[in-house]
Amino acid sequence: MARIFEYFVVCGIGPEIRTVDGNKGYHGTGCFYLPSLLDQYPPSDHTLYPPPPPQLPTCVLPAGVELYSSGFDSNDPSTFPRSYPIVLTEGDGSKIYVSCISFRDPVCEDIAEAYHIQANSYAEKCICLVSRLPSFRVLRSALEELFALCFSPNGSSKPLWDVIAHMVSSVPLPTPGKERVLFAIDSCLLSVESPPVDGLPHVDISFQPLVQCLDVDNLMRLFTAVLLERRILLRANKYSLLTLASEAICHLIYPFRWQHVYIPLLFFSGVDYIDAPTPYMMGLYSGVDTSTLSMDGVVVVDLEYNRITTSEEIPPIPEPELSFLRGEITKLLYPNVIGIDEMNTGIWSVPEHYPKSGAKQWGEDHDLQLRYALANRVIDFILEVALFNHHDVENGATNVFNTQAFLKKRSRATNQPSEPMIAQFLDSHGFLDYLERGLGSDENSNNLLDKLQDAMGRGQNPMSILPSSSVEPEILTVSDSDIGLSGSGGKYTYDRFPSNIRTEEQEEKRKQILAAVSNAFEYSGRHTPSKDPLADALSPLERAAERERMVLDIKVKLQGLWLRLLKLGATDDPLSSFEYGTILALIESDAEGIGGSGFVECISEHIHSGWHCQLTDEQFIAVKELLKTAINRATSRNDWLTIRDALEVSSDMYKKDNNNVPDYVQRHLISLSIWEELRFWEGYFDHLMEQSSNKSANYASLVTAQLVVLASHMAGLGLPDNDAWYMLETIAERNNIGSKQFIKIRGFLSHIQQLRNGYWGISSMKAQSVLSLALPSPHSKDVNDEDQQPAEATGVGRNWVQSMFTRNTTSRSSSFNRVRRWTSDGGNSANENGTPRKQDLTTGGQKKLQTNVRILRGHNGAITALHCVTKREVWDLVGDREDAGFFISGSTDCSVKIWDPSLRGSELRATLKGHTRTVRAINSDRGKVVSGSDDKSVLVWDKQTTQLLEELKGHDGPVSCVRMLSGERVLTASHDGTVKMWDVRTDRCVATVGRCSSAVLCMEYDDNVGLLAASGRDVVANIWDIRAGKQMHKLSGHTQWIRSIRMVGDTLITGSDDWTARIWSVSRGTCDAVLACHAGPILCVEYSSLDRGIMTGSSDGLLRFWENDEGGIRCAKNVTIHNAAILSINAGEHWLGIGAADNSLSLFHRPQERLGGFSGTGSKMAGWQLYRTPQKTVAMVRCIASDLERKRICSGGRNGLLRLWDATINI
Repeated sequence: MARIFEYFVVCGIGPEIRTVDGNKGYHGTGCFYLPSLLDQYPPSDHTLYPPPPPQLPTCVLPAGVELYSSGFDSNDPSTFPRSYPIVLTEGDGSKIYVSCISFRDPVCEDIAEAYHIQANSYAEKCICLVSRLPSFRVLRSALEELFALCFSPNGSSKPLWDVIAHMVSSVPLPTPGKERVLFAIDSCLLSVESPPVDGLPHVDISFQPLVQCLDVDNLMRLFTAVLLERRILLRANKYSLLTLASEAICHLIYPFRWQHVYIPLLFFSGVDYIDAPTPYMMGLYSGVDTSTLSMDGVVVVDLEYNRITTSEEIPPIPEPELSFLRGEITKLLYPNVIGIDEMNTGIWSVPEHYPKSGAKQWGEDHDLQLRYALANRVIDFILEVALFNHHDVENGATNVFNTQAFLKKRSRATNQPSEPMIAQFLDSHGFLDYLERGLGSDENSNNLLDKLQDAMGRGQNPMSILPSSSVEPEILTVSDSDIGLSGSGGKYTYDRFPSNIRTEEQEEKRKQILAAVSNAFEYSGRHTPSKDPLADALSPLERAAERERMVLDIKVKLQGLWLRLLKLGATDDPLSSFEYGTILALIESDAEGIGGSGFVECISEHIHSGWHCQLTDEQFIAVKELLKTAINRATSRNDWLTIRDALEVSSDMYKKDNNNVPDYVQRHLISLSIWEELRFWEGYFDHLMEQSSNKSANYASLVTAQLVVLASHMAGLGLPDNDAWYMLETIAERNNIGSKQFIKIRGFLSHIQQLRNGYWGISSMKAQSVLSLALPSPHSKDVNDEDQQPAEATGVGRNWVQSMFTRNTTSRSSSFNRVRRWTSDGGNSANENGTPRKQDLTTGGQKKLQTNVRILRGHNGAITALHCVTKREVWDLVGDREDAGFFISGSTDCSVKIWDPSLRGSELRATLKGHTRTVRAINSDRGKVVSGSDDKSVLVWDKQTTQLLEELKGHDGPVSCVRMLSGERVLTASHDGTVKMWDVRTDRCVATVGRCSSAVLCMEYDDNVGLLAASGRDVVANIWDIRAGKQMHKLSGHTQWIRSIRMVGDTLITGSDDWTARIWSVSRGTCDAVLACHAGPILCVEYSSLDRGIMTGSSDGLLRFWENDEGGIRCAKNVTIHNAAILSINAGEHWLGIGAADNSLSLFHRPQERLGGFSGTGSKMAGWQLYRTPQKTVAMVRCIASDLERKRICSGGRNGLLRLWDATINI
């Protein structure tokens, strides 16, 4: 029998006390403690029912458990019990509904005694009813009756836990639309029924709290943000309001479904989840501080103050749909105002689709009308989509929805440009999920949505198609069984919520835990125990069993998530999917490594079951990133088994490249440092020897076979020849194999390395490590370069037989030792006495180059803007110093800071305060600094005195770009779609020089000719002639947001989220070329004036060099040294600075002596060579700026730190 109530649960402070920060023991009344599951029915040893969700205690008491010196006080509202609902989401997307009552209850005497807690103390306790049925009202009523029965002065006729047991085990789930169940709690009669399945999805809440907290406009903005699947954070000071508002908005987007992370009430210690990059809907108590979080792009909905804030614009619902929705909702909320001019009766009265509610109190009819008001416009849109899709299929098109064709057809029909809101919505998971569920299919013709479409198409009242309620449901009465002392007249009263009867095993375990705590106090003589008092509470067998259960639970979840990840379609983005995010969280949040090892084991089992191992391009990216994370976590724990298994599965999984050649995951793991550890390969070799099935074979042959396996993996990873051979040779020597086996292994390694390098080239990561040591790379220079180091000196091209038989092990391992001992940031290494070691450089006259990385601290929030001030601009302040130059940073802490790298140890020169929200853009000239912010203002400071000169106000949205111009002018662009020019001397806006239909994200201005180029979310590149006061061109071609723009002379380059860059002619207004080789949004573009080449950087981590070829443009060079999105490209005459989001930086150089040596047909862009890159650190970078004149690159991270790399290169 299916039951309404799955569990009754009691949560609070248990015998094992620890704070929410993880500190064990009791730390006073000012701390919050982790809640535990204290009691439950059905009991935990019941074999027929699974255990309740493990996260339940943390979620029902989101703040944790606080201890108090007093209990309930009728004169103090803060001591009153609180009743609120929560909703939990399981891994498969199903929901669990919980009604909670939290209250102050006396701390158990044995716990107080063991932890030396003050007598008569109280702790927060929570009782809960858990159900799969979204019947919030009956859950709340039943729970409040139980609570009242417990603390009623009249008492209960039966023991409380007997009443609970009877209710949970005996109340059945009613048949939808047919049955009503009546049951009693003591003397209170309750009923529950489930509506018909052919009606709207069941919702047992009122929508009134949502519409009371938000006005019509903000309700529309929230509705749009949910449809567009933004990151949404609800804030309120009441738990119930967060859950009710979240559930309401999820029901209002019917027939679409929220597909992403859903946590209506987030526990306080999980506040870091807000920085998650994937879409989510979360509710957070308004008292929780979020000032340390970046909140970039998060839609914050403040339900208390009717306020919605976000750094990214929410495109409005297009007209006339928006006006219709606003009118319908206003009519529902304010009927007396809307109809004030209408006649009450008469022949001119207009019939309404919805009945007038007058001043009637809000009820279920209002909820239905609100749902249908929103569904009406949604269904109109679905009808339009269905008609278009049906027409496409009839014309022979594939049964795949063509988004671009639909947008073009809609644009022609409305005679309006493409609406950003519609375009973004058509790419959402919710819309794609709806398409998969059968848009317009015949087999769904009888469902509610089809009936609604038909009714609205006929102009009928949509409420008329609801299932009729005229048929009375069958009444099922749950009889009260003879339990307790029925008929004896006895009464049960309680001064606290009673504990359920514990088994002997549970009681003994509780006593052991508390005894361990008491003994620890007696031994240490202080409150805080010197060691974990609970460490010996569980027997070894119990600990093993507990861990086994945890491992099994995580593995089962991982298996399901892995299979679902492989089923994602070509239009899905795995990196933003629920499956990827959950697997990543399981790997990263698990201190014992169960998540990482379990994920690798899932892949291994799938391969052994017959999986073909081929991945799509999207799946390949996701699997690669997950394996990197798993290996990094395993490395930090010295978990060699997981690393070994991950290496093996990475050699099996592959994708097909453009030439139909398998590209294995293993090749993309080279950036991990573990492969340079000799001890890993020694342990892997020992494992292979133990697992060898042919142990009867000749020992030397057996060793050789296993070393060949190691060589295959080393070549698959792309380890440099020297490093790989050093490790293979070391292992071979320890196993005393002969010269024939040496020759065989060396020959195999050379052959497989040649095959790999012939197609993929030398691994850029390892080439980077060689260059950073000032060691020449055999492939880093042109073959005709007279200064190239001879092949014999590099070690890669040496006579390997001579190298193999030498007995000078020091020289043989020098390359590997250098890689392991030297840091990538420094060109020097010191011996034990501190004396610098001499580098083995054969290139005469080459100067020893050093690098230096400094961490600049001062900001209290994420760095959101960076600007480089050149030596020319600071000459007035610091004079003609060789190392002159500033960096200026802006942050979410609303401040602007000026840094002088020449002042080592005290780089912070000034802090400029004046903004009230995040700083987004910074620029400067010789005398002034200008900044733009989310507070819609532009501030101008004096660079020398750091005094605020002017505050320029006039934009209606966050300021995204600023530019100082000659003649005391400032150019600014904003999310309001305007570009304005200001006169600093008069503090006035001279003119609005450009207008876009949506937010401006990037702009370029040529002050010499007065041409302005700006673009952003309207996917159009706009060019204006400011001096002539007219718009020259609107360049259309991109289909997604334009993120970057560069204008040099008559050439304009744009980079877009549609994975392409375009080259335009400014004078002709035409597109000259489309660069489409990236696998992600293009975030930055750059132009090299000297050779008329172009560089593009993308979120796929690739840097591409493009050059003009005969009759077109081609990619001359592809650099893969970065593993995250390329954020910045800055090109000078001979130097090129690159920065990526994973905090990796790189400096490219084109030597001067080569500049005249390129032939007319040779590749000029290929002359750029990687010169140096510092060691990457763990940080997420938001912005990067380069000072190529001083060879400095600065990155700003989400952690508020600036990382300044000073290459100090002397030419």
